[in-house]
Amino acid sequence: MGIRPSPTVLFFLIVFSLFSLSDLASAGKPHGGRGTRGPFPGTREDQKLSHLHFYFHDIVSGRNPSAVPIIVSNRTSRGFGTTFMIDDPLTEGPEPTSRLVGRAQGLYALASQHDVGLLMVINFAFVSGKYNGSTLSVMGRNAVMSDVREMPVIGGTGLFRWARGYAQAHTVWFDIATGDAVVEYHVHVLHY
Repeated sequence: MGIRPSPTVLFFLIVFSLFSLSDLASAGKPHGGRGTRGPFPGTREDQKLSHLHFYFHDIVSGRNPSAVPIIVSNRTSRGFGTTFMIDDPLTEGPEPTSRLVGRAQGLYALASQHDVGLLMVINFAFVSGKYNGSTLSVMGRNAVMSDVREMPVIGGTGLFRWARGYAQAHTVWFDIATGDAVVEYHVHVLHY
């Protein structure tokens, strides 16, 4: 005498089998337009490595600053907890008059009680060239006093969809009286 599954169990087994068979039959075949493979990227051979080089202008002073404090902490001499919202220009060269390639939009905060370590949460939104309309997202620690700092690229949109990589920052110019700075960025990303 055998065990007979209920009609409900039989129904779910049949539906599950049909979905599994359809997934196997369509594995590796393009879905949708432009040769995509559904919502997820394809193989490692489909990946591109891009190197971007630009300058970040963080202007805290003057009548039209691109970085403004949104939280000011006076509890420590180092300003721990102070947070800035930014909409900084990204340019081809270090001069403020150099061609605009994008904007750095997001925030940074003084996140260390012991040194000048910033938490950076920034989108690089590109506005010219082949990357126009695409973004890269960076989130990580920026040890400002180091010559070269490295932060992770955690994602992107547009041509940088599924991006991952790293950004290296090097301060080119800093005015201690105003807090204004120009920072050179080299960004290396893998994307589809």
